[in-house]
Formats: sequence, structure tokens, C-alpha cells
Amino acid sequence: MFLERRKSGKSIKYYLVHSFRDEGGKVVKLRRYLGTNLSEKQLEKLSNRAKEILEEQAKELKTDVFDFSLTDKQLQSLNKFDEKIEVFHFSERQWQQFTEAFVYNTNAIEGSSVLPDEVPLILKSKEVKDDDERETKGVAKAIAFIRSTKQDFSLSLILKLHKLCFAGSKTFAGKLRTVEIVIRGRGGEIIHQGSPAEHVEKELKELVSWYKKNKQKFKPLALAGIVHNQFEDIHPFQDGNGRVGRLLLNFVLLRYDYPPINILLEDRAEYYYTLQEYQKNDKLRPTMQFLIKQYKKTLKQVTTKKKKK
Repeated sequence: MFLERRKSGKSIKYYLVHSFRDEGGKVVKLRRYLGTNLSEKQLEKLSNRAKEILEEQAKELKTDVFDFSLTDKQLQSLNKFDEKIEVFHFSERQWQQFTEAFVYNTNAIEGSSVLPDEVPLILKSKEVKDDDERETKGVAKAIAFIRSTKQDFSLSLILKLHKLCFAGSKTFAGKLRTVEIVIRGRGGEIIHQGSPAEHVEKELKELVSWYKKNKQKFKPLALAGIVHNQFEDIHPFQDGNGRVGRLLLNFVLLRYDYPPINILLEDRAEYYYTLQEYQKNDKLRPTMQFLIKQYKKTLKQVTTKKKKK
């Protein structure tokens, strides 16, 4: 920090200036007016107080989001998306409809062969025929869990969700991967490479720590979107990351008494695009815009679908 003097006629105005580089390398200057024609004693006293204020402003100016930072203005812009969410509390019937729709879509996105009309029958049946049906029941159990749990966001919660979804269908249910993982497109090109296996647990703990540190800064929708995206970026499991990530999205929303969001199979391409924009270009706006659209579709589905007789 340094003292800046400006002549104004026969007077001198004093400012304390804090100059620093943000995470993107851009020089940022914060300036605080101290007064006019000040004595050395006055300057010292006012500068000490101004220094504390400028340091606090500098902290608020940027919010680290893992490998990139948001300015205060960007943070406010993200939080404004929250205003587009209508806080609507589901009845038990609507929760049943949501659960059936979520289970179908989240599994179908990952290649499940179960059809929409088969989901209610599978959930009512005591028997299962194959792994797709086991995972249908498993995801439904995970939804019931995030609805009722008092547990906060943690590594153990992440492992619990994976185990609920895949117990009986995957030998590694509830266990972090020990192998490297690469996601390729139809042409064989690398779409995404998960974190190195030896870093997975550490990065998940960093995600939990970030959540606890920043949950007051972000509105629930933005907070949920970032947790979901960063989880998918880490890709901590050998398989099942998409489903657990979408459950975590809703876990955060429900923690703040917000309605859940169902990401539809028909919108899978746009969903993947938003993940790519986050992972490759540090962009969160596409995710927020997408979640708003999915929420509107979710709300329409649970409020217009008639109960089956």
C-alpha cells in the first residue's frame, strides 16, 4: 500500500492506495480517501484504519473457486440467478413423481435400459432382475436419504450416496477409485480426464472445505451448481460419478429448503456442454442458465402430472 497526494488548488488531498494482482494477473487498485491538509499524526491514524478497510475489501473482491476466481461483481451476478427459482415445497405425491422421474432420467443419461413406465413397478417390487433394476432402486434410496439426513456435506456423505446407488451392482460401491479415468467422445477424443487417483481423496476434502468456507457467500442455486460441477471435474469413482453428482446438486438445494432439480435425458447434450464450459473455460453462467431451465421443467412435470389410478 502507498500514500497518494493530489493537489486541489492550494490544498492537498490524501488517499491510501492498495494495488495487487488478481488470480488472472490483472492489476487491481483500491483507493480510500483520507482527508485534506492532514498533519503527520492525522495521516498515521487515518492510514492505519484505512489499511484495515482496504485489506477487507481486497478479500471480498475475489472469491477463489478452485483453479479460478470470481470478482465481487461476478459473484453478485451468479447469485442473481437465485431470484428465478420459485421456492416450491413438494407434497408427498409430488415427491413420488419427482423420484420416479429423477430415477429414470439420471440412470438413462448413463445408459440404463429401464423405461419410464417400468420405474414405478421396479420400485414397488421386492425382486430385481438385473443391475439396471438394482440401480433404479438404489438411486431411489439415495433420494430418500438426502431428503431425510441431517448430515452435512462431507466425504462420508459422498461415499454413502455412491454405496446406496450401487450396492449389489458394482463391486466398488462406496469406494474411491484407485485407477485413472478418461472420458472419450464418439470419435475417440478425450472429453475429460479425472483427477489423478492419488489426489482424489485430497481434492474431495478440499471441495468439502471450500463448501464450508463459502456457503454464506453463494446463494443455494449457485452453491449447488459449483459443488456439482467440481465433483464431476474430480470424477472420484470408477463409475457412477454422474448420478452421485446430480444427487449432490439436490442435496445442497434441499439443505437450504430449496426444491430439487431433475436433469432430463432429452437435455443431455446441453448438460454435457455446461460441464465442458466449467471444466475447460471456468464458466459458471451456462450451468446456472441450464439449471433454471431444468427447474422450470421439473416444476411443470410434478404439478401437472396426474396421479395414476
